[in-house]
Amino acid sequence: MPFHHTRLPNGLSIIGETSPSARSVAIGFFVRTGSRDETVPEAGVSHFLEHMMFKGTPRRTAEQVNLDFDRIGSSPNAYTSEENTVYYAAGLPEYLPQMVDILGDILRPSLRDDDFNTEKKVIIEEIKMYEDQPGSVAGENARRIYYGGHPLGNSVLGTQESVGALTRDQMQAYFTRRYAANNIILSVAGNYDWNQLVSLATAACSGWNTAEVGRTHRTEWSGVGGLHVLTRPKVQQEYALFLAGGPPADSKMRYAADTMALAVGDDSGSHLYWALIDPGLADSADCSYYENDGSGIVYASFTSELEQAESNLRIVRKVLADVQRNGLTADELKLAKSKITSRWVRGSERPMGRMNAIASMWAYTGEYRDVDKELANYDAVTLDDVRAYLDKYPVDRLTTVAFGPATELEGVAGKVV
Repeated sequence: MPFHHTRLPNGLSIIGETSPSARSVAIGFFVRTGSRDETVPEAGVSHFLEHMMFKGTPRRTAEQVNLDFDRIGSSPNAYTSEENTVYYAAGLPEYLPQMVDILGDILRPSLRDDDFNTEKKVIIEEIKMYEDQPGSVAGENARRIYYGGHPLGNSVLGTQESVGALTRDQMQAYFTRRYAANNIILSVAGNYDWNQLVSLATAACSGWNTAEVGRTHRTEWSGVGGLHVLTRPKVQQEYALFLAGGPPADSKMRYAADTMALAVGDDSGSHLYWALIDPGLADSADCSYYENDGSGIVYASFTSELEQAESNLRIVRKVLADVQRNGLTADELKLAKSKITSRWVRGSERPMGRMNAIASMWAYTGEYRDVDKELANYDAVTLDDVRAYLDKYPVDRLTTVAFGPATELEGVAGKVV
């Protein structure tokens, strides 16, 4: 599948992978901004702004945005993370001009006062609803504690107080600063003509501003350590998370980290599966590696009844200590690599999967890797690579956060939240 790249004079990066055999095309604007790029008074503005993008532009009302997508049978959506805000759609190749035009248009929203005030109420209600999801709240608190004052610990949603105090002028200033063309990647994959895409993007985006855009605190982080017990009396089960440092997204060690995490905590046939799930000690248990700009992280977790929580804490620590000491076996490494490569191939068969994958690679490394290259990178991971990764980023150097009904675990008193 041929890969293409160009950059408009205003700095917008356009990347694409063409696949004439595909029956659809996927397109996404990746804005390299998220909660880690917000100041304290702006907390939650990235996610709030994502909502505002669909509230109308100088050319379209909110209703017209929805109708224009509906007319071409497209499936638009968006999401905000700590590091990126992404707007995307997929559809039939003949509708690529409309998809570029609509997405390009909404990325220059009107940000009207009435829409801002109305949507603020929606966001605050979303925050309230989020607070009733214990798994998500547990994860956010664990990240906040692990990162301490590092901006990667910032909440994506913000708080009711921060969003409530946010002004339309603050949002406009953030938009102008962070939504500059040179901080955005347009990624496309599937069945389309590259030259036509460049012409469409030039027409839709060449008037966008350029700005000096940077990102602070691109530093590795190993956590604050310790056991932190957060008591939420109305939560029925205990959620425990174990966080350790990992390689950043642009490190070759990310392949060893990903492989190790799957061997430790996949939903079947992993260390945590046999230690907790198979004997019925926990309802769920997993381990994952997450790449970030400048700092990676490994999460292990379990959910169980309160009565099992303390013993399960010890079991997970023992599993991670054993892996840290002994690494993986040859069979475990082979099984993990087989699972990863299978999932990569299946995910890459859809244009949406490739559109996301090449944008992520480009954003973090400035590189393009086709499916074969990515599979080769995983296949090349050796036991020595896993050992080198563990030596640099010990998985037993933990920050542990328990969230749920426990008022005390292992002698640590809980803090009611």
